[in-house]
Amino acid sequence: MNTNIEELTLLLLYLTSWEEEGYFENEQGEIEKGILKTSWKGYLFDTLNDLTDKQYLYSNYKSKSVTLTKKGEEFAQKLMKKYLK
Repeated sequence: MNTNIEELTLLLLYLTSWEEEGYFENEQGEIEKGILKTSWKGYLFDTLNDLTDKQYLYSNYKSKSVTLTKKGEEFAQKLMKKYLK
């Protein structure tokens, strides 16, 4: 059940996200400037923390929004195929 909650939360975060310019860490560990997908934190904090631990989200705990990582975006796109047939 917890896996379904995490997957559906990530999918909702992706579907309700907007794009904004910002900085992120690429696969080589370097900081790059680019377009980021951001969404409001209107979900269970435990679930958001689990998604952050799995590196699907970047969350600044003082902010009211989260940013999807590239890994999170890719997984969310796979989840669209799984849940939105």
